Amino acid sequence: MMDIVIPIYEDFTALDAIGPYEVLSRTGGRVRFVGREAGPVRTDNGMLSVVAEATLEEATAPDIVVVPGGVSTRTVAEDPVWLEWLRTVHATSTWTTSVCTGSLLLGAAGILDGLQATSHWLHLETLRRYGAEPTGRRVVEQGKVITAAGVSAGIDMALTLAARIAGDDAARAIQLGIEYDPQPPFDAGSVEKADPRLVEAIRAAVAEREARSRQRAGV
Repeated sequence: MMDIVIPIYEDFTALDAIGPYEVLSRTGGRVRFVGREAGPVRTDNGMLSVVAEATLEEATAPDIVVVPGGVSTRTVAEDPVWLEWLRTVHATSTWTTSVCTGSLLLGAAGILDGLQATSHWLHLETLRRYGAEPTGRRVVEQGKVITAAGVSAGIDMALTLAARIAGDDAARAIQLGIEYDPQPPFDAGSVEKADPRLVEAIRAAVAEREARSRQRAGV
């Protein structure tokens, strides 16, 4: 049974973690949420908490790591405890993965140096600060490192990973089981397609949420 851990921290994005959780929990592995402390961890909308059932110290050698993003990732990226833990688990993991701005945490830990990687479109260029080559692809595989673009792309990443774990047929069965067949009512799911006014509105909204998150963290 593969040991799969999803590290969570204050103000992470729920779907970044829950999407991959739903897929990977169907592979037969054990999936756990872990945190600096065990207990409930608040998501970035302030309305939901997810329970970390174990601490980072209790999850030092997982087979798979799935790092979610959130409005607080740039703050967490300055936390030496988180960065050391990521380096430690990456050293022995079979796969180290991220969703959305979770890739910034991998980058801050030195895991993306010299690799292609993706993130939420708002933060793609930030990857360059960590020695990564940003790409707008939805899922990017670089050896045992797999990064996903923003939020919903975590489901695509997890299905890609499920295929590596259990084979293509198993991944197809999981996709059918969760009826993942996207047919969105609007064609505005990427920055290239969306109205520029909408892009700027999202930029402003995310900046405001990040500011509130830093304020709560006392940064």
